[in-house]
Amino acid sequence: MSPRQQRASVHRHTVVMVATAAALFAIAAGAAGAADDPPYTLAREGFFYVGGKPTVVNGRTYMAGQMYVDVRIPAKQTQPYPIIMVHGGTRSATTFFGTPDGREGWAQYFVRQGYAVYVVDQPGRGRSGYLAESYGPWKVPDGDGGQRRYLSQAKYKLWPQAQLHTQWPGSGAPDDAVTLQMTSGYLPEIENFTKQQFLNRDALVALIDQIGPAILMVHSQAGAFGWPVADARPDEVKAILAVEPNGPPFYQVDFTGAPDYFKQGPLALPYGLSAVPLTYSPAVADAKELAVVQQGQADGPDLVKCHLQREPARKLANLKMPILVVMSEASYHAPYDHCTVKYLRQAGAQPTFMRLADIGIKGNSHVMMNEKNNKEIAAVIAQWLGKTLPAKE
Repeated sequence: MSPRQQRASVHRHTVVMVATAAALFAIAAGAAGAADDPPYTLAREGFFYVGGKPTVVNGRTYMAGQMYVDVRIPAKQTQPYPIIMVHGGTRSATTFFGTPDGREGWAQYFVRQGYAVYVVDQPGRGRSGYLAESYGPWKVPDGDGGQRRYLSQAKYKLWPQAQLHTQWPGSGAPDDAVTLQMTSGYLPEIENFTKQQFLNRDALVALIDQIGPAILMVHSQAGAFGWPVADARPDEVKAILAVEPNGPPFYQVDFTGAPDYFKQGPLALPYGLSAVPLTYSPAVADAKELAVVQQGQADGPDLVKCHLQREPARKLANLKMPILVVMSEASYHAPYDHCTVKYLRQAGAQPTFMRLADIGIKGNSHVMMNEKNNKEIAAVIAQWLGKTLPAKE
């Protein structure tokens, strides 16, 4: 390539980069400017860390196991308990602070409803730092997974409900400005999911011990953390908001597309809802003591066959608090979140199952808090909370 061709190539790449950056800025700034949310007043905002301990590696001391916590307390705090928001895989606290097209997120929404909000970065993720000598290898998410799971899922049709997706705020194309905002937020995470569960359980318990009774909102991967936290602090976790929690019980589901769609994956949650031991009655000393059976027939078309306990089922003795399981119409969770609800009910819990499509909220994917109708979904969650845990007089 001649010097002139090199200069032309550099110029073309520069133009593309500038155009992409301009598009990203226009999406974020334009949508934010068009938002209909008036300013709101906080009594306090800030951050702190919980959990973790000094860890010596090669004669030097580092922190490991710590969790970053963003806190926003409204000037008029009318709700009796704060909400702890825990993001899922590949993401960070930004999951709840806005949408990729620049609108406000669930954190701001619930602050406006009078809730104090604590939004975390999981240990080893984002502002919680990464200590490889303690956490082990990491994995780095790529944009292809997002394409298949929620950005362009209707194109891939890996599960029957995928084609119902209508609520993503952009085109879903890999180079779309909204897509780039989303994928820019993907972060490396601890490769060992079992290790993640123990670290997050411990850090979230430390957070509750510090701030007192709270509502626990968990999304996706964080579902496997929420049950052990509630199990460890049953009197302090006043409600669980399980937004498409990690599942289904016991075995992972792999999606293969038509005609079969579903393939049983590896054992992922040996204690049913988590890899962390849970308090069962009668007690189990080892997860292998749980007798697991699979349904002979699915509960309906386009649904997986659930894995449950063999009767008589052991009970989850500490999950007595109100539980809401939220599921969207088009998500890859749509074929199996009913299994999590069935398992909870079989084990003595009394979850409310909110199928968004059943109440007229249609077309959402797994990342519903980032989609066009995110406020509509937040509103029905807030309505359930208002009935379950009434506000202060």
